[in-house]
Amino acid sequence: MDLTDKRNLQLLLKKHGLEPQKRFGQNFLVDEDLPQKIVAIAEIDAEDTVLEIGPGIGAITRALAPKAKWVIAIEKDREMVNILQDTLEGLKNVKVIQGDVLRIPFPELQLPAFYRVIGNLPFYLTAPVIRMFLESKEVKPLSMTLVVQKEVAQRICSKPPRMSILANAVQFYADPELISVISKKSFFPQPKVDAALIKITPKSLPTGDSKMFFKIMKAGFSHPRKQLANNISKDLKIDRKKVEEWLSKNDIGPTQRAETLKVDDWLNLTKTCGIINQ
Repeated sequence: MDLTDKRNLQLLLKKHGLEPQKRFGQNFLVDEDLPQKIVAIAEIDAEDTVLEIGPGIGAITRALAPKAKWVIAIEKDREMVNILQDTLEGLKNVKVIQGDVLRIPFPELQLPAFYRVIGNLPFYLTAPVIRMFLESKEVKPLSMTLVVQKEVAQRICSKPPRMSILANAVQFYADPELISVISKKSFFPQPKVDAALIKITPKSLPTGDSKMFFKIMKAGFSHPRKQLANNISKDLKIDRKKVEEWLSKNDIGPTQRAETLKVDDWLNLTKTCGIINQ
């Protein structure tokens, strides 16, 4: 059965007496090319363990299974797990776990040293999931290949002068890439906005104090429409003149706005933050 065929999907849900649940952000893929494209972009090979978040009825899972060594699929909806037992029957290298990915302790997942993350994420889950994996003290994934709302994908991958706290947070830990836009018509039920496929590849962490990096960066964004020197001075309670001198030494204009700075600018400020009372 083609799990991306809308008619098949509807019949499968009806068979199990189910409907898509808004509370879980369930929008199922109904584009037959997408599962294979996602697997290709993720560069899955025969030695990979893949952690799939929100498998739904298993369309992407079935594309992953022939390529990966092992697939661990985490599904929050108990009722959807019943469908997965049907659609994934016979796939010996797939393990379905019912639970909330944000609450399952890493050791329980028994992930190897190297693994990849794939997921079709609802809006409410996107930032928390990305943050959890990138900030984890456990082993980070080799990559995260995700379907997310188009606007969120654009924010994550932004460059100056359109940076945000989210963009800086992701780009501190990883290199994000917006692969392609996915029409809202590729989902059932059809959402109000388009989606996008992104790939996030963790990188070696910069040297320096990460807590101070985020403290300074968030202070800069405390009032996005106001000047950088004003924000930092007020939020960190530092004399404005000292802040202006500090910014100038790092080739940053005091009247610039936070969204015009790149990650390296915040890193330079972190390395020269002697004026901040820690």
